[in-house]
Amino acid sequence: MRTTDLLTRLAKPAAALALAASAAVFAPAANASGGITAADVNPAAGTFSELSEANLTGAGDGTPAGAVAWYKAHAGSTGWEHYCEKAAENSYGVTGVWASANAHWNGASPKHTSGKPPAGSFVYWNISAYGHVGIADGNGGFYATSVGGKIGHGSSTSYFNNYRGWTPAAVPRH
Repeated sequence: MRTTDLLTRLAKPAAALALAASAAVFAPAANASGGITAADVNPAAGTFSELSEANLTGAGDGTPAGAVAWYKAHAGSTGWEHYCEKAAENSYGVTGVWASANAHWNGASPKHTSGKPPAGSFVYWNISAYGHVGIADGNGGFYATSVGGKIGHGSSTSYFNNYRGWTPAAVPRH
């Protein structure tokens, strides 16, 4: 066997191994320390409640009402922990638009830092390494993951610390 053939055969596995090693170093773990902790919750600012499965017609249909219905349909689920952005996008019937809640906040506009967000608007907090996002209920509260450890309803956007503000209800797009 020629030296160049041997090098070619060895180069492919070595390159694959190097790529896998770099992914392990730079990719965050699914439950990395960037998750929401008890220190991020402000229990004096509001309450959370379990949701009942009311009228779920239109859930995830790309409308603000559908986004709220999606959260109600998934109330109590713990399967979305550490995936708040994916849940917010799925509530509008899309997925894979933004890499994190921080990326969504940074890329969406217009941004509002005051006022009561309309139903279906995205609400954001500057907590954890990736931020946090949910959907406004239109009454000063919100639906999100990590409310009491699962998808739930918070009576006030102050439920989590470091509230950033909101962006209008719309199907997420870059």
